[in-house]
Amino acid sequence: LSTGAKKSPDVSWIKLERWNSLSQEQKEKFAPICPDFVVELMSPSDNLKTLQAKMAEYMEEPGVKLGWLIDRKERKVYIYRPGMLTECLENPHSVSGEPVLPGFVLNMQKVW
Repeated sequence: LSTGAKKSPDVSWIKLERWNSLSQEQKEKFAPICPDFVVELMSPSDNLKTLQAKMAEYMEEPGVKLGWLIDRKERKVYIYRPGMLTECLENPHSVSGEPVLPGFVLNMQKVW
């Protein structure tokens, strides 16, 4: 991150042109780039407030356009977008990656 912190979300996606702008050496290590899309999947030992703070930190980074925090226990998906209020979906059937990931839809029934 721009703060120097190294964070690794459970899932991330980087646009190919951004990835290709890195050197081969950078690609082989912990890449110095923030993903366009990040997903955190809350585990039973995780604290919701801690993960919400982590997601807020991601949203402050240049390049990050979309984030999902998935709480399987409560069947909630928190959707983060830069400069916008967090959206909370309760027991959604699916979640769309539009417009960051056109055509990507995650079937939440397989996640719950």
